[in-house]
Amino acid sequence: MPELPEVETSRRGIEPYLRDQRIDRIILRDTRLRWPVRAEVARQLTGQTIVSVTRRAKYLLINTTNGSAMIHLGMSGSVYIVDHDAPATVHEHFDFRLDSGKTLRYRDPRRFGSLHWCRDPAQHKLLRSLGPEPLSDQFSGEFLWQRSRGRRVSIKQFIMNAGIVVGVGNIYASEALFLAGINPHRFAGRISMQRYVRLAEVIRQVLQQAIEAGGTTLRDFYGGDGKAGYFQRELLVYGRDQEPCTKCRRAISVVVQGQRSTYYCVNCQH
Repeated sequence: MPELPEVETSRRGIEPYLRDQRIDRIILRDTRLRWPVRAEVARQLTGQTIVSVTRRAKYLLINTTNGSAMIHLGMSGSVYIVDHDAPATVHEHFDFRLDSGKTLRYRDPRRFGSLHWCRDPAQHKLLRSLGPEPLSDQFSGEFLWQRSRGRRVSIKQFIMNAGIVVGVGNIYASEALFLAGINPHRFAGRISMQRYVRLAEVIRQVLQQAIEAGGTTLRDFYGGDGKAGYFQRELLVYGRDQEPCTKCRRAISVVVQGQRSTYYCVNCQH
């Protein structure tokens, strides 16, 4: 599933082609996504000028003078730029045709993504209760420590909770906890302020490195420029079950937490 770095990579890839362009037409080939795509999307956005392309959590926001299109990539979705006359395949569900002659195309074989229109994204039901962005000034070790008091949930599930902080998906949670030396089973409420400060630092570090590498290619993710991400080559624990730890050489372990695989070193993480 595309996580925050993959979505940010997509945003950076498509933004130069979309900013200041007028949407001439929206083509909806298949509206059966995670939520049915409503006809108001085309009605509200056609003829509007794109003023910016931003991101909130894992949602791409195409902001116009009349409101915003919210795109979620789901488990297998991707967006990329093509020419108007590029033929569409069976899994390419909608197009934003621009006056430049380019088209923003959405591909999603599993159809778990979504497309919404809204006047104010911050007030949309899918976004208004989300936690801060992990790369923003609102996110810090002190913030995590304060929100964790009395919490008996595991630290990995805690930092993956989008109501606490957005965008720390399964891959990056495992990597950050390894770098912070924190056992993923530990209760969030039993971790000190000092360790949360370190954890916040490495969450930022891991996400920034993944963005710079173009995301992590697991299965079929590609960025907005059609290129694969390369952060998978830099993963320290995720997907490395029984391989030697890069610090102590002991075999990496894998367990299931909240129906997701967690990779960690039992020797280095306490």
